[in-house]
Amino acid sequence: MSAADEQPEASFFEAVGGEPTFRRLVDAFYEGVARDPLLRPMYPEEDLGPAADRLTLFLMQYWGGPNTYSASRGHPRLRMRHAPFRVGPAERDAWLLHMRAAVDSLHLPEPHHSALWDYLERAAYFMVNTMEAHPGGQPTR
Repeated sequence: MSAADEQPEASFFEAVGGEPTFRRLVDAFYEGVARDPLLRPMYPEEDLGPAADRLTLFLMQYWGGPNTYSASRGHPRLRMRHAPFRVGPAERDAWLLHMRAAVDSLHLPEPHHSALWDYLERAAYFMVNTMEAHPGGQPTR
């Protein structure tokens, strides 16, 4: 086979099923967030839909899909955008709990499952901006 006959390698975004896969991931994640007493108050909008759309667009762009997120919102600046919210170890762990369930619900083959989870886990640790216990008096996990 000549170089001209070779097909370019699919992006992660394409390999896992594109937008429908990322929408399923985020929908499953926000089902957990909606019921979580620690995380739900961090989403001031009555409806979680706008937050879900932002996360979906961000993840799709990160993994090789359309750049709709940056076109509409600019550079992601994840830490800056999350700075107004208290993100301690308890919040991180709650976020990871719901995201793990969402990732697992996709039943992605390896190495895609691990690549997605590894990125999300690193991102969650990166977002921590305080090491203080939750104000409710509960110790961090």
